[in-house]
Amino acid sequence: MTYLDAAGWTQRGESGQTVVALGGGHGLSATLRALRHITRSLTAIVTVADDGGSSGRLRTEMDILPPGDLRMALASLCEDTEWGLTWRDVMQLRLKTAGPLDGHALGNLLIAGLWQLLDDPVEGLEWVARLLGANGRVLPMANDPINIEADLDDNGRLYTVSGQSKVAVAPGMVRQVRIEPAEPEVAGVVTEAIAQADWVVLGPGSWYTSVIPHMLVPDIHRALVTTDAHRALILNLSRQRGETDKMTTGDHVRVLRQYAPDLKLDVVIADPTATDDIDDLIQASEELGARVVLRQVRTGDGAAHHDPLRLAAALRDAFDGFLGEVGRTESWLP
Repeated sequence: MTYLDAAGWTQRGESGQTVVALGGGHGLSATLRALRHITRSLTAIVTVADDGGSSGRLRTEMDILPPGDLRMALASLCEDTEWGLTWRDVMQLRLKTAGPLDGHALGNLLIAGLWQLLDDPVEGLEWVARLLGANGRVLPMANDPINIEADLDDNGRLYTVSGQSKVAVAPGMVRQVRIEPAEPEVAGVVTEAIAQADWVVLGPGSWYTSVIPHMLVPDIHRALVTTDAHRALILNLSRQRGETDKMTTGDHVRVLRQYAPDLKLDVVIADPTATDDIDDLIQASEELGARVVLRQVRTGDGAAHHDPLRLAAALRDAFDGFLGEVGRTESWLP
């Protein structure tokens, strides 16, 4: 199997592919930091279900979309210049005061202010992207905030939890997840971006609160199923306490199929050090039409974080078709 190391793909330049990445939080941020190395035509479609922390407070007080995940996506796309890096730090800065602004991310307030001024979430995010010199576009998954509700099984005790922040920490296995409203309004620019993409990338991230919600929005689900784009799934490097702590790597793929049985994938990218049963993962991926790409995409310190350069190399290979016949072949970065 052929692969490129970090130096190889960097010397070759950008892929020229149009890419759409879907997700939220730190998982989407990791994907965007990798993708910005290999394409200048990049769109992030971000979940809008956060109801905790600074985002939750602004969502309640101002009746707006939760800005936190959108802020993180924008910060991940900042250019590597003094201007871009400075604005990245400004966006991520948490205020420390003895008053009501304590704990707010400064970027959240900036986004909320532009939304109030322009009365258009998409236009407001475009202005922030211009200010940051962002290498890409950030769009909200829906025009209105979404609420996530989950049914859980805690050793036989069945109960329901409402709200992303509560679902993320609730004990037990998630058995079913829903969104409210069930059919949120989606901006036309979102479905258009998916339709025109060369590649659509899902994951990594909190499976039931960042990845699966995209499958539950009818307009986005339809766009993902009907697009001519290739589709890639990036798997997590660790299980998430509460949400997925009893799920195998293959189970993550099967859950995606449960909520989107009509979705076909081309590639599933996994780190072999985080894959408990490679044969099981291959079988689950093949059920969605995908080949498995095993790469070391974890950071060198062994933490459960994706290394932007290693992940970029794996994605670049997938985009450019350098993988050949994947099947059961394993590939590694040095």
